[in-house]
Amino acid sequence: MIPATYSPETLAILDLDAYFSRIGYHGPRDVSRATLDALSLAHVSSIPFENLDVLLERGIDLELGAVQKKLVFEGRGGYCFEQNSLFLAVLQKLGFEVQPLSARVRIGRPRDFIPPRTHVFVRVELDGESWIVDVGVGGLSLTSAIRLFADGEQPTAHEPRRIVKEDGKFFHQARQGESWVDVCEFTGELMYEIDRELGNWFTSAHPNSHFRNRLVVARSAPGGRRLSLLNNELTLRAADGRAEVQKAASPDELLSFLDQHFGLHFPAGTEFRLYPFGELVAG
Repeated sequence: MIPATYSPETLAILDLDAYFSRIGYHGPRDVSRATLDALSLAHVSSIPFENLDVLLERGIDLELGAVQKKLVFEGRGGYCFEQNSLFLAVLQKLGFEVQPLSARVRIGRPRDFIPPRTHVFVRVELDGESWIVDVGVGGLSLTSAIRLFADGEQPTAHEPRRIVKEDGKFFHQARQGESWVDVCEFTGELMYEIDRELGNWFTSAHPNSHFRNRLVVARSAPGGRRLSLLNNELTLRAADGRAEVQKAASPDELLSFLDQHFGLHFPAGTEFRLYPFGELVAG
């Protein structure tokens, strides 16, 4: 059977000490729910979700060495294929039983619309139960593991979540205020390396991919807060849902937002492809 996880030879290049330093983690490394939750929170608080290399026409390399170089050693972020590939490798090297699963992102999309299956997250088998972790779904990345097969609301370090099953499909949902919103839809199908490569190509190269038509950056923050940047609009959202919005008035101020709020450093004068400053681009 073809494995969906990393070979021992590939895992050997992963520097766990460097990764833990990158996310500021100093806790235990045992195979436990506490470790899984702590790593999820530390990861999404330290490594921002972002699509900036797509807009800079640099391409996205999913080889583990390239992902580690970018996200760990160069202090950058990335989108789901990079984020969850790295997290999958970290958990696997620590001894967790993991598998990558494919999904369709449904944030902001009605049920009668079928988005492409261009998302990967991680299933974890732990203490006789199935859990999911997802450090790569932007402004709604999971900050705690949640049970795959469970009824009702589940707490996380940020907003509550739940998994519902309808017509043979699972829907991961987040509670926003009094409403539940779809985060992603999945069937439990494994996402093999070749499928991740194909999804990565569509996400980074296809002209209809929204990642080629808008700038997206996000990360979590302590106290249930979330930070996000859509084109030139920065949103600082408190745990109670209250939002403070700021707009960058110039390209230099946009670079300042990236540096100050997300730890992403770019040279002065950097311009992002297909980003007409001050205007939202249809994605």
